[in-house]
Amino acid sequence: MKKALPALLLACVVIFIGCRSGTGNRYGSGPASAPWQSRYNDKLLGPVTPDQLLREVNLRPDLIRAGSVGRSWFRPMKPRYITIHSTQNYTGNAYNHALALKRGALRATKRKGGNRIGYLTWHFTVQDNVAIQHLPCREQGEHADFDGPGNNYSIGIEMCEHKGNDLALTIDKTARLAAYISYVYQIPLSNVVPHYHWPRAGASPPNKNCPHFLMENGRPGSRWRWFLGRVQLHYKRIQTGQARSLG
Repeated sequence: MKKALPALLLACVVIFIGCRSGTGNRYGSGPASAPWQSRYNDKLLGPVTPDQLLREVNLRPDLIRAGSVGRSWFRPMKPRYITIHSTQNYTGNAYNHALALKRGALRATKRKGGNRIGYLTWHFTVQDNVAIQHLPCREQGEHADFDGPGNNYSIGIEMCEHKGNDLALTIDKTARLAAYISYVYQIPLSNVVPHYHWPRAGASPPNKNCPHFLMENGRPGSRWRWFLGRVQLHYKRIQTGQARSLG
């Protein structure tokens, strides 16, 4: 395990190096829903209770320990937004990211007007068969725009891109999780936003091309609108009922 650790940490550091780069969409152009929509059979979807929708997400809590690394002190938050990211890490899965966050491997320079805690943190990482929770939803992460509303008021969700991961299922599982969070915390669909939405003061470019495979020419377009349609689809499936808070 000790020999594997440096490779793990290097793979995880790639997450935000890639996200910073603003590179183009590696999945090419085409219809807004291509190539993912064909992987779904929406005719089989029916109404669900909130708990049933959460079971579809297959959520697994694996929180950063309170009082350590990215949770060295409590930073309360009343969530108003959901921010969607992509890892741009083609080797690390959701479990690798959870381990790196708990070990404090994803360090960042702590500075005024920049990262406030010296670590990168977010709330959930999603892959095709699981979603892992890293932070309670009522605690701030450090994933969007430094000391701006993206960090102060949004729940951050990262989508995995590692080899062997089914991206279509990852996108749809993320849409289900976003629908559940929207229901629990009364967040409107208009406040489900891409990382691109939050400009970073002093950065060039100020708006990241993230999640890159849902952007077009580095900006939200028809693919992003298609994704919001999937969030809305799953939200409309929810029947009124008790829903478990996620912290």
